[in-house]
Amino acid sequence: MLTLAVLALLDSAGFGTLGVPVYLMVAARRHETPRLLLYLATLAGFYFVVGVGLMLGLSTVMAGLGDALHSRTAYWAQLVLGVALFALSFRFDGKRGTGPRLNPRMGGPRAMVLLGLTAGVLEVATMVPYLAAVGIMTTSGLPAGQWVPLLGGYVLLMIVPALALLGLRSVAAGWMEPRLARLRDWIARHATSAVGWTLAIAGFLLARDAVAHVFFAG
Repeated sequence: MLTLAVLALLDSAGFGTLGVPVYLMVAARRHETPRLLLYLATLAGFYFVVGVGLMLGLSTVMAGLGDALHSRTAYWAQLVLGVALFALSFRFDGKRGTGPRLNPRMGGPRAMVLLGLTAGVLEVATMVPYLAAVGIMTTSGLPAGQWVPLLGGYVLLMIVPALALLGLRSVAAGWMEPRLARLRDWIARHATSAVGWTLAIAGFLLARDAVAHVFFAG
């Protein structure tokens, strides 16, 4: 549970889950808040559906492989993957550029749904924490009655920081808006470093889980 919560918080700092909402908050008027909520709901729903698909697909694969994925060889492979992700993180040191810049503008409800789906499609393959969380839930052998609410809680936790900022903006717009503008600029400057930290922490968690099974399993 703690590992999944950490991974969800890592995903909550992604470009689609935090970067785009911050840009939109700077551009949006207060009466357009429901459109921001629609964007976040679309993004969370997209990741939930993708997660369900991955869980069902991985469960089918695991059923065919039997105990192979719980062998020492499989956990050694997971350990290697974790270490590789951790090592790869050092290539994203934030000194090779300023990271991507985006200036989205508020559109209608249809545009917000489309933006949420687009952000999800563009990011899903690179969201290492999310994929790691799905893998951990799958290898744990949880029944659907357990992993479905876990997955739902995961995607909700992913959008909590954006919802918190949106709530603060609704009650203290004058105080929040200059800070949101600074946060927007900080995200633009440090996007590359954020990728590195995400890879490092996800790699560490995968490696830690594998070490527990390889060296400390009963």
